[in-house]
Amino acid sequence: MPLLRVHLDTDRTTARRVLHLHQRGGVHHESREAARDQVWRQGRTPAGDPLFVGITNGRRNVQLLYDVEVHSDVVP
Repeated sequence: MPLLRVHLDTDRTTARRVLHLHQRGGVHHESREAARDQVWRQGRTPAGDPLFVGITNGRRNVQLLYDVEVHSDVVP
């Protein structure tokens, strides 16, 4: 199944908190659900839970990165 990369805008403090949480094996439920919602808004159907990939290291615009497996649009 194809993967869709989702970029979620956030602030630097939240990005660090989410990164540290995932490094300890935890899940930041709010951002994971936001990634799932973003996939739905793009007209795709999530096939699994969003997987945290990391954060961007921009000075102004920091983003959380998630990969989400989506169902293929191919109809037999």
